[in-house]
Formats: sequence, structure tokens, C-alpha cells
Amino acid sequence: MLQFDILIIGSGLAGLSLALKLADKRKIAIITKKSLLEGASVWAQGGIAAVLSQEDSLAEHIQDTLTAGAGLCDPATARYVIEHAKPAIDWLIGQGVPFTRDANTDTGYHLTREGGHSHRRIIHAADATGHAVQETLASKVLAHPNITLLEHYIAIDLITGNKLGHTHNHCYGAYALNSLSDEVSTIAAHDTILATGGAGKVYLYTTNPDTATGDGIAMGWRAGCRVANMEFIQFHPTCLYHPHAKSFLISEAVRGEGGILKLPDGTRFMPAHDERAELAPRDIVARAIDFEMKKRGLDCVYLDISHKSVEFLQAHFPTIYARCLSLGIDIARQPIPVVPAAHYTCGGIVTDLHGRTDVANLYAVGETAHTGLHGANRLASNSLLECMVFAEAAARDILATPQSQLIPLPQWDESRVTDADEEIIISHNWAELRQFMWDYVGIVRTTKRLQRAQHRIRLLHEEINEYYANFHVTADLLELRNLVLTADLIVQSALSRHESRGLHYSKDYPDMLPLAVSTVLTPSA
Repeated sequence: MLQFDILIIGSGLAGLSLALKLADKRKIAIITKKSLLEGASVWAQGGIAAVLSQEDSLAEHIQDTLTAGAGLCDPATARYVIEHAKPAIDWLIGQGVPFTRDANTDTGYHLTREGGHSHRRIIHAADATGHAVQETLASKVLAHPNITLLEHYIAIDLITGNKLGHTHNHCYGAYALNSLSDEVSTIAAHDTILATGGAGKVYLYTTNPDTATGDGIAMGWRAGCRVANMEFIQFHPTCLYHPHAKSFLISEAVRGEGGILKLPDGTRFMPAHDERAELAPRDIVARAIDFEMKKRGLDCVYLDISHKSVEFLQAHFPTIYARCLSLGIDIARQPIPVVPAAHYTCGGIVTDLHGRTDVANLYAVGETAHTGLHGANRLASNSLLECMVFAEAAARDILATPQSQLIPLPQWDESRVTDADEEIIISHNWAELRQFMWDYVGIVRTTKRLQRAQHRIRLLHEEINEYYANFHVTADLLELRNLVLTADLIVQSALSRHESRGLHYSKDYPDMLPLAVSTVLTPSA
């Protein structure tokens, strides 16, 4: 049995920040199912929202967040996060993150503006902010003597009091599969943190990396945690449409710097959908694109920023410029083909302002968690901010709480399982799930579509549970098991919401109810 003070499951911005904030006083293990820098955080292009300029204000950032959230944000959470934004940015600068500078501003840094924001307040490192932040923090993590990094370990399940037959449901650690050796380790910890990101891979088209399979949400649910607002899946309006451009995002900042959405004939269409046009929040822009594509039978629409100079584009969007050019698209001369794609899971495991879940000694931070910040739709660039602020909050809470006693934990039992005779069922079920979730639980929904998805999910759930009970676990099986459970939570939540609000749009319930109420699901005992 491996023993640590802290077990962090996930190596994105939330997990690495938390590790560094605890490492001087705790022994920490970070498990990550691929390599250290594989995850959604490193893919983030746009930046981090924070009130840094004298022309901006906390009240305006809070109001922009509440407006985007369509009545479902927790105002106390929004205020807490936004008030702690500048210290979070200062901490990153102190760690050495090379944010893009601009001597002509009162901050000394270049700030951009994205959809839903009333001011330029997005601090960034060109158009590869996540990569710059993660590279910087990863070097600190690798150098710290109190941090043990376990790469290619995928968590199977949390070890809790309920599962051990105790009267109190504490979390004692987790079982994890080493996907290189196929060995299962028992990892004991005083405190365990779920920082596994979102669930974009439940959909056929997504901007997320392959690791985004809802692991933390599914494990938290099985451990006894409530989840909330899982129906609110944000579809990013502009994912590059190209057969060789898997999951490549065209940053919101392209529209913030003047990019215009057009039909194939060059007609601009966003002003007909919203007075804010291309700078409307993501849910509105994504639905507008979806509407135009379905109405006209289009494979994609186009994002045009060719009116900007080559020098401007190379300075502001070097990654996007180079990637598009490698695919034969010169964005200085021609528009970029784009489609919406699943991007961000606004719901997740219910936590408080300390990152605590319903299970003692179990925390959730980042996209895995539902803090109340995002409501029915996340404001652009509030995601990395949430990771930072709640990593700090959880770290303070952990250090202020006396450590629980480690107890002997049962080893993983493989005595009654065998090797699978056929693994084709996993790949087939994975493909089926992602296709019907895209078709039936996408940007625009109906009750009949949701019910069809629910029926198929139940059949898949039965097949996978039988497979899990009888065969040795594999990384693909564990991810599929988590994806199917997460899909079920999304559909359950969507069926229970009889209105259209934010990211959830139902043709059967097109109006928004006067009272905004979160969807909270509770696991059965």
C-alpha cells in the first residue's frame, strides 16, 4: 500500500497549483493517466479573466459572470472567485509564467476581450496560455522533493467508509491502475482531491483531449457525492473544421479581436441572432451557428479575421496561425472553417467554497467540481481562474484541518476475474455512446431525443457493468465505465429541466421559467 498525506487525481492547473501550495508541508502524490502535460489545461488558448486594469471593476466582472450564467450562478461564489482573481494572477507571475506584456497599458500586460465580457480583462501568453502556465508549474512540481508523480496511473475508484462498511463516509484514498504494467495499486491518503477535468469525450465532436472522460465526476458520484447542473454542457462555437485537425480550438479571442462569422457566401449572420453579434456569450453563438448549419444544410461556417495584418495575426495568434497554415489555410487571406464542439462541463460534483465535497476528506477542484460560479453557462476564461482560486481555498482548508488517521486498506481483489476474450465491445460501445450523445443530447434537445439516449445508456450500462464484474480492468474499460455514468447524469439532469436556460435549450420547453433553480442529483444509498 502506497501512503501519502495528499492524493491528487489529475495533473491540470487545479491539481498542480494545489500540489505546489501544499508541498512544503505535506507529502503529495499526483496521479495522471497519461503524461504530466496531457490534459485540457495545457490546451487552453485564450487566457485567464481577472480585474487588473484601472478601467475595469470587480462589480462589472461579477455582473458579466452572472449575466452569462443566466440566473443560476451563486452570487457569493462569483464574488469570492473574482475578488481572489488578482492574487491568483500575481501568484502565477511569481512562479514565472510569461504572460504577454504591453508597455502601453496601466497593467504592463496585454489584456484581450472575449465574448460576454464588458472590458478587456483576459491576461494571456499569446494564444497558448495554458501551455505556458502548465510548463511553468510542471517544472516546479518535478523539482519538489515532497511531490511524487505517478504517470500512466488511472484511478479506478475511491476507497470510502461506505464501501468498507463504516458508519461514517470518509475518503481514505483510491485504487489506481498502472496502465503500463496492468498492476493495481492501493493508495492511502489523509486527503484526496479530484481534479480530473471534464467530460467532453462523451460527445462525438469535442475540443477536449482524450483524457476528458468524466472520471472524477463518476468516481465522486459512486462515492456518495451529489452532482449538480450536469445538463449544462458548453459547446465552443468555433472548433476548426478539417479532417486532419482533431479537437483544435479557434480561441474566443479571435472574435474578441474582430473576427467575423460568415456563411459560405460571405454573409455575416450573428447580428440577426443577438445585438452583441460575435461577442455574445458562447451558448448564443453556438446555437446561432447550429441554427444556420441546419437551416442551410452546411458542414461548417466561417470565421474571418483576414482584414487584420499578417503581423497582427502572428503576434496575437501564433499557434492558430501556424496550425491553420500547416493545413493549407492562410488566415490572413481566407476565412477559417469552424463548427461548434463540446467544450466545457459546467456542472459537476457539488462543493463548498473550500472545495469540500459531501464525503469527508474528499475535495474536488477545477472542471470536475460544481462550485456555483458558472451557472447555466460559463463566461469565457473564468475556467482557469476557478482552478486557481479553489486550489488556494482547498489548500488553506487542508492545512487548517487536523490530519485523519490512516487505516489499513484492503488490496484490490482480482481473484474472481479473468482476461477478456474480446475487447471489441469496448470500442463499439464507446463509438455508439459518443454518436447518440451528439445526436440526441447536443446543442438543441427534445424530450423524445433525451429519452432515446436514456434507453441506450441503460443498455450500455448493463453491458459494461457485466464486463467490469467479470474481466480484468483496462484503461479503456475504466474510461468507458465513467463516460456512460456521466452521460446518464447529463441526460437525467436534462430531462428534469422543463425550460430553456443558458446552455440547455429544449424545443419542447423553449421558454425560461421565472425562477432559476439548480438541478441537484443525489446518489441512492
